[in-house]
Amino acid sequence: MAVNYICRHCRTEVGTLDNEELTEARLGFHFLTPEERSDIIAYNASGDVTVKVVCEYCREALEANPELLLVESPLQ
Repeated sequence: MAVNYICRHCRTEVGTLDNEELTEARLGFHFLTPEERSDIIAYNASGDVTVKVVCEYCREALEANPELLLVESPLQ
């Protein structure tokens, strides 16, 4: 199973984990509520997982300009 991390705002690939020993519990997904899981995690037909996170660039931009959170796609 590959776990691909992408930025939810700019869609930049943040990183990938590819290990057959990865489980949702080891990744901490079991701590998420069902609503958080559906917002953050997507599964594809091949069994790979995409996790939406916020990259460092977008985090810094949002911290400096919090009003950008009011826009649907602020950093694209």
